[in-house]
Amino acid sequence: MGRHGHGGWLGLNYHAHGEGWFELELPWREELAGLADGGVLASGPIISLMDNATSMSVWTRTGRFVPHATLDLRVDYMRAAVPGRTVIGRGECYKLTRTIAFIRGIAYDGDPEDPVAHVIGTFMATHGTYL
Repeated sequence: MGRHGHGGWLGLNYHAHGEGWFELELPWREELAGLADGGVLASGPIISLMDNATSMSVWTRTGRFVPHATLDLRVDYMRAAVPGRTVIGRGECYKLTRTIAFIRGIAYDGDPEDPVAHVIGTFMATHGTYL
């Protein structure tokens, strides 16, 4: 992930995982900061972080790769990320149907109890089924 494509350019790295959850880290870089925000990460990289982390949480829940597409991803920003800090994205797949995966997660830069953003959404299996 850290070498190829969009995730590679962003610098996304594996952080941790377990059954039904996955964490990625987004290291702070000046190129990812908004122009007028004094070093605060722009929203786009955080959205990409959470789309990837929640997508991978589906695969940790199913135990296999199932091609899918983001059907819906709502991102609620709670506060700005602290300039210079790595942001961790934790995604959880909390329910599966035959073709829909339900996910939630948080992005945080220190204390998970004080998140930068909260996400909720769905993925749709495009080839095959989850169950």
